[in-house]
Amino acid sequence: MAEKQKVEMLTGQALVQKVKELENYTKEEKAKACGYYTITKNGTKRVNMMKFMNALIAAEGIELDSEQSANGRGGRSASYRITVQSNGNLLIGATYTKQMGLQPGDEFEISLGRKHIHLKQLTDDEEGLDD
Repeated sequence: MAEKQKVEMLTGQALVQKVKELENYTKEEKAKACGYYTITKNGTKRVNMMKFMNALIAAEGIELDSEQSANGRGGRSASYRITVQSNGNLLIGATYTKQMGLQPGDEFEISLGRKHIHLKQLTDDEEGLDD
């Protein structure tokens, strides 16, 4: 039986450059040329398209997987935008309050501008000023 050859798979900028050089090739031909294949027992090349495509996406700097939250579950990422609800309220979600380390009962002073709303967190010192 022939000894298996270890083919080096291109990654990063080398992968991107090689794919650009092979622009007139099919996806499968590009994957083979970049080393994304295995040789089966009967000696044929089997292209690993998923590994090739994932390496290409990573080389381009595109992040498809969102980072897992602390409790191990995925979820939506913070958009830093909120919408006025049908009852006129603005709801600031738990994602933002956790990022800021806010606790139930924390108080804020609201100041309105022409096109903005500022929330200023009141400290224990400032809360006692009105008394």
